[in-house]
Parts: sequence; C-alpha cells; structure tokens
Amino acid sequence: MHQLLNTLYVTTPEAYVRLDHETLRVQVEGETKLQVPLHHLGSLVCFGNVLVSPAVLHRCADDGRSVVFMDRNGRFKGRLEGPVSGNVLLRQAQHQAIADPKQTLAIARNIVAGKIQNTRQIVLRAARETKDADDATALKETARKLASSVEQLSDVEDLDQLRGFEGEAARQHFSSFSRMVREDRETFALKGRNRRPPRDPTNAILSFLYALLLNDCVAAAEGVGLDPQMGFLHALRPGRPALGLDLMEELRSVIAERLALSLINRRQITAKHFVERPGGAVHLEDEGRREVIVAYQKRKQEELQHPVLEQKMPIGLILHTQARLLARVLRGDMESYLPFLYR
Repeated sequence: MHQLLNTLYVTTPEAYVRLDHETLRVQVEGETKLQVPLHHLGSLVCFGNVLVSPAVLHRCADDGRSVVFMDRNGRFKGRLEGPVSGNVLLRQAQHQAIADPKQTLAIARNIVAGKIQNTRQIVLRAARETKDADDATALKETARKLASSVEQLSDVEDLDQLRGFEGEAARQHFSSFSRMVREDRETFALKGRNRRPPRDPTNAILSFLYALLLNDCVAAAEGVGLDPQMGFLHALRPGRPALGLDLMEELRSVIAERLALSLINRRQITAKHFVERPGGAVHLEDEGRREVIVAYQKRKQEELQHPVLEQKMPIGLILHTQARLLARVLRGDMESYLPFLYR
C-alpha cells in the first residue's frame, strides 16, 4: 500500500479498505497496515482482489472522491464517481466543438503536434546521452523523421489522415526504442508496441504506466468540469475515456516512457520483476508494481517549466493545467489549444 500525493494505491491482495470515522483504514488479515485521514486523499486506486466497504464507497461518492478498480496488472476495470459536477455550459461547449469538424481537427492537430515534439525531445536526449555511436546515429535519424512528421501536420485535412500521421510517428519512435535501453537490452528490447496482453517486459511496464497516467488524465478532465468520454483525437466509443486519452498523448513520452527507461537503466526494474503467463503474456509482479508506483508518484513531484504559463510546476499539475487550457479554448477565452512542450 502506498499513500503518495493525494492518491492512495492499494496493491496488497485480500486487503480490506474500511471507514473509521474520518479515517480510511487498510487491513490485511485483520491487522491494520495503514491509516489515512480522508481529507488527505483525492482518490483511491485498488489493484486486483481488494475489498472496499460500502461505507467507503458511499463516503467517497458523497465527497467527489473517485474510487478506481484495476486488475492486478493495471488494466482498468471500473470507476466510481459521485454526481457529475462542473459547469454544464462548459460541457455543452465541449459537445458543440466535437460536432464541428474544423474545431475538432484544430484541437486534435495540436495534441498530435505536442506528442510528436515531446517524443522527439526524449529521443534527442537519449542520442546525446548514449556512448554507442550506432545508437546515437539511429536515434538522430528517428528524431529527423519525427521533425518531418510535425512539419507535415499543417497539411492534414481530416482526422483519419491525422491519426495516420500519429500512428506512423509512433511506429518510428517504438522502432528505435530499444536504442534508448542501456541495461540488459536482451531482456528489455522492444520489438514493437503490443498490449492486451503485453508480450515482453518493456511493453508490460509501459502498459502499466500508461494506465496510471490515463487515470490521472481522466481525473484532470473531470476536475475542470469536462466530459472525459468526449474527445477530439480519439474516436468516441462506449466506455472509452476519449478525452482522457487525448490529454495523455502529449505527456506519454515525458512521464511514462522516460520513467520506464529510467527504471530499466538504473536497474530499479529487472527481469526478476516480471512473470510470463500461459499464452505468452508478460506482467509485472507485485514487487515490480510497487516499485513503479513509487517512482511514478516521485516523477509527478518533479518540476518542469510550463511554456505557456512561463513558470515551474510539478509534473502532476501539468495534466490539470492542460485540461484548464482546453476548457478556456472551448469557452472562447483562447483562440487555439496550446499543448505542453517539453524542453
């Protein structure tokens, strides 16, 4: 169990989360392992077979505190929310914008531009840091291709074409991802992106981090009153948090991918943290998940310069800042959505 920032992650199998007056109590086999004052918590995330009392669920719903359920490997299963809050006029503006192909394309194009630019910065950083000349050459070539993709975005005429550019940029990035792995490349080589289920350790850690990041992006959208199901880049599907996925795109490389590489290259995550299941699926074991969660929360506390606000802020707040910038665009207070650009 880990209480970090304002999210409580419960990862211990058979743990029981109950309410004790104004305190959340986590018990394992009848023994109290953790007590957390409710006012310290913004959300509760449960992995695998974790029991949550009805009193906790009711109180969290009343307070607007989300309760998220994931399977033990980090795949999203469900989310408890109280009554919808936020300005109904903002959600109306969001729905109207999605019905306008021109505005939808403009917002989605800037999201993709931010994603590719940030990915390129991560690749260039790795090229500077590597001591292998072949890796440096390959990474610089990937960065060149990503720069070319950004330049072509202004000519995109519809969402399908834009998604094609985004997909090709992602393919280029992941084709050279292994070049950024410096430790135990045999174990952590990435042979293409795969998920549901992940087929190798690197895909397993990426999928887990993406799940954590998506949960925070959904919370950021809800926090400013936006509808997390109604996105601009991602197609609308029942049960899919399309706007959460949109907000996540420009921060995938900055938060999740860079952290995955750091954990691997510092040997905080090694081959022992993974298990292969029947059918070839590879998952993080309990110890590995705990290691990743702690590192993820520490990463969110690190500060970066926000190019629009021109001030430093914790990475965890950037998600909320981007949601607020999008809300300003939808209200008509800003002309265009400005993605977060990593420097």
